[in-house]
Amino acid sequence: MSMASASPSPTWTSRRRLLVAFEGGVADRVPINTYELAGRNRLDWYNQQPSYRGLMDLIRAHTDCITNWNPRATTDRYTCEERFLGSDFPVAIESRTENTGEFERTTRICHTPKGDLRSVRQTAPDVHTTWQVEHWCKSIEEVDKALSVPYEPARYDASDLERVRAEVGDEGLIMASIGDPAYLVADLMSFQDFLMWAFDATDHFARAVAIVAERVMENLRRQLDCCVVDCYRIVGPEYFTPPYLPPAMFRRFVVPHVTAMTRLIHSRGAKVRLHCHGKIGRVLDMILETGCDGIDPCEPPPDGDVGLDEVKRRCQARRVSVWGNLELKLLENGTPGQIRAEVRQVMAQAKEGGGFVLMPTAAPITVPISPATEANYRAFIDAGLEWGAY
Repeated sequence: MSMASASPSPTWTSRRRLLVAFEGGVADRVPINTYELAGRNRLDWYNQQPSYRGLMDLIRAHTDCITNWNPRATTDRYTCEERFLGSDFPVAIESRTENTGEFERTTRICHTPKGDLRSVRQTAPDVHTTWQVEHWCKSIEEVDKALSVPYEPARYDASDLERVRAEVGDEGLIMASIGDPAYLVADLMSFQDFLMWAFDATDHFARAVAIVAERVMENLRRQLDCCVVDCYRIVGPEYFTPPYLPPAMFRRFVVPHVTAMTRLIHSRGAKVRLHCHGKIGRVLDMILETGCDGIDPCEPPPDGDVGLDEVKRRCQARRVSVWGNLELKLLENGTPGQIRAEVRQVMAQAKEGGGFVLMPTAAPITVPISPATEANYRAFIDAGLEWGAY
């Protein structure tokens, strides 16, 4: 064949590279993603922190971005996250914030038709997270109060999407995050109280999940009617993994609802990534049954209970992509040499055959970022580029 008639080589953009990995294929190299450290949204928290500026510049230049973005609620009563069990009903919620010195603490009182509920959260100025000090419900009677709030379908505003798409372009994907119904119900209580509820009043818990599942599906339909982005991360199934609950509860409370969500998302042409920390070995086949296109973050033992090579083998049989699995604690506490060695080992376990994205299991949440953590992220990216080529 003459050079003139040869087909041109494909151009490997980050978008194409990530989509090929999502589909279980082989790109020019293993995609490198830095999880919440997403360089392609100027309004993202990390892109507004001066101490992260140098690292974010490197991430934009050399990694494959996934920008986390959800359409916002069309009301200003509360944020999308705080919709009461997925309802846009204008339930009265009083809020009081006080400064306790180290923390800013917010107490909220929700006036439901069956009585008041109280929750308490706190934040710190140098940490990018929220601590739940007191959950809405402390008993199943209080769950009934929560469920007494009438359901009004959610409404969404995607007016910011054009800006985000322009910033991301071909340099990555846009991903929305959605909680699965069982997780949204479980999170009404503290983790300990939720486990007792699921074990001791399983039928009551099941009724609550069924009610919220209808809301989640309707809200998801409306969100997809408003706009469709590249992929959707379903969060929460880790609440139902061993050793917390037996696999039978994962099958009962997670699989059917995540499967329904996945089918609906697929019908609109988008991908699904299931986010499940912890010990997934005994529920991995159930996760794959849901039809998801990817799974993260696949932590290694002892935080997980199955090696990345086995996760890859089982996922590859279903053409499900694997995202992981360099742990944040190593990025924060290790050395660049340890990071390079770990990346090399991860590549040996999961690179072959494609369908793998190199990614940390979490993201740093403190400001300023420590010089050691930044150096380790730089080593992570450099090693990924060195050993990720196909």
